[in-house]
Amino acid sequence: MTSQFIKSLCALALVAALSACAQQPPEQASRGEIHDPYENTNRSIHAFNRGVDRYFFRPASKSYVRIFPDPVVTAFSNFARNLSTPGQAVDYLLQGKPRESGSALLRFTVNTIWGIGGLFDPASEMEIARPDTDFGETLHTWGFGEGAYVELPLYGPSTTRDAVGVVVNLFTNPIDFAPTRPADNLGLYAEVVRRMGDRGRYSDTVDSILYGSADSYAQSRLIYLQNRRFELASGDDDAYLGLYTDPYAAVNGEDAASDPYLDPYEDPYAE
Repeated sequence: MTSQFIKSLCALALVAALSACAQQPPEQASRGEIHDPYENTNRSIHAFNRGVDRYFFRPASKSYVRIFPDPVVTAFSNFARNLSTPGQAVDYLLQGKPRESGSALLRFTVNTIWGIGGLFDPASEMEIARPDTDFGETLHTWGFGEGAYVELPLYGPSTTRDAVGVVVNLFTNPIDFAPTRPADNLGLYAEVVRRMGDRGRYSDTVDSILYGSADSYAQSRLIYLQNRRFELASGDDDAYLGLYTDPYAAVNGEDAASDPYLDPYEDPYAE
């Protein structure tokens, strides 16, 4: 427990450091441009991630959804989501949303008891809202900027702010501090299985981005940032930056005409 607490404090300490060195210039932010000062490093990590996906994760995921019936894959995904719910309840509380935090805890209780540890989802049938938050959103609520775009090894697209959130969420789930646990890092293992299920189920879509587009790095970056900004935009006009203007108009200050990979009408399967 002490070790987990120390790791959590270390992760929190990264917030100030990363935010200080990776802030986007205000004039770029006002135009909704993508801030990617680490592009060369990010592209190297992206190439590594693509290799891991091509030779390991993709075939394993496709085999997983082919071997196991869909209800089993869904049950394992439910189990992983249920394990993450107490951590999301903490995030809601830190965001000043006690109502959503209580709903998340109620959902966890219902699914754990009547859903056989979370394998089933009776809470949805009872219309208890599914939580959808993380520590990256908590930092956004506290006023931390998006920071630079980064691609994390084995994890994928992120930003400096969300990367800190990923690390913090690994160590701040209340389940990890329970005196008795069935297995160490159970939440991490369950999340890997959940991601395998998603990768296998949406294989065609993921393949079109990673292997069918002319520049899979630029495609992945754009899709992630657009989706993430949209998720965080509720009630915050500033979070809509770039969402409803032409997202291909400016990337790192360059005109889209100079970057053929960002043509929204380009056939992603074209050679």
